[in-house]
Amino acid sequence: MPAIKQAVLIGCGMVSSAYMDAFSHLEDRVRLKGVMASTPGSAQAFIDRQTEPLASDLNVYQNTAAIAGDDEVDFVILATPPNARLDICRPLAEAGMPVLMEKPVERTAQAARQLVDLFAEHHLPLGIVLQHRARASAQKLANLLAGGGAGALRSVEITVPWWRPQSYYDVDGRGSYDRDGGGVLISQAIHTLDLALQFTGPVSSVQALCRTTGHHHMEAEDFVSVGLVFGNGAVGHLFASTASFPGRSEDIWLHYQNLSAHLLSDRLVVHWQSGQTEEFGTSSATGAGADPMAFSSAWHQAVITNFCDHLDDAEPLLASGTSALAIHDLIEALETSSRNQQLVALPALSLRR
Repeated sequence: MPAIKQAVLIGCGMVSSAYMDAFSHLEDRVRLKGVMASTPGSAQAFIDRQTEPLASDLNVYQNTAAIAGDDEVDFVILATPPNARLDICRPLAEAGMPVLMEKPVERTAQAARQLVDLFAEHHLPLGIVLQHRARASAQKLANLLAGGGAGALRSVEITVPWWRPQSYYDVDGRGSYDRDGGGVLISQAIHTLDLALQFTGPVSSVQALCRTTGHHHMEAEDFVSVGLVFGNGAVGHLFASTASFPGRSEDIWLHYQNLSAHLLSDRLVVHWQSGQTEEFGTSSATGAGADPMAFSSAWHQAVITNFCDHLDDAEPLLASGTSALAIHDLIEALETSSRNQQLVALPALSLRR
């Protein structure tokens, strides 16, 4: 058995509850040693609110220097808003600390590349929590497609019909370009889009409409409709929204020459044109409605375990910083297309892990 890793969580906001639950299920693989927040007081308040037994032994780290100076820490999980990333990552990278980072990498594609390059320069692992890649349904489909019987991809449907109440966006900076880098695309649909890209390959051109509906007072978009052309010649459509009350689970349809595959949450249904239908897994809550945290931590557990295994040289990263750049480039192209009201071509992009 590999040695138990020790980690520090930086960022004690909404998503931190998923990490706390994940750590409570991974005690034989990784231990959460402490937390750091915007102030030591808020970090301690976060610890005091926890009900998990692991919280009783947590340290409060005053700053990144304290984390970097702790020889017992193996890696950091960074779950701050994206506008806080670079100032935190630079001293950690210089100290040789691996980082597993909440999506998105940063607010813009250029800033995301700067962070990826920072860790590459120091020869350090940078993992991104794009946990939909860890879904059993997605892995089952990947194995099925590897068999070669599906034929060429012809068309794609990507739907993210979610809902967020105005109270969600009333949090300071949420849904703004300065803090989050945008709206539904970079904060919610990024997961489904990223998963779709694992099967479709790169997008070659887009024509997008991004708008803010009357449901919300916010700076960025809560409604997106897009036509997509993929590098392999397939065509597709994306609909993404946080204005679709009461919110439904996101799904992906992939129509191949010989079959159509439907990914709905952690459920996969394969419709063969020969008439056979295969079903795998079950649907589960994904945070599509008013409660953004209404989902299991199982996929976070898988990502954290994978990162620990990577540190032990056991396997490649499920989602590296480099592999996340493709989704950032795509989101930026969608925003540009909508803003300029024109088709935007993307450069040839790899989907390296």
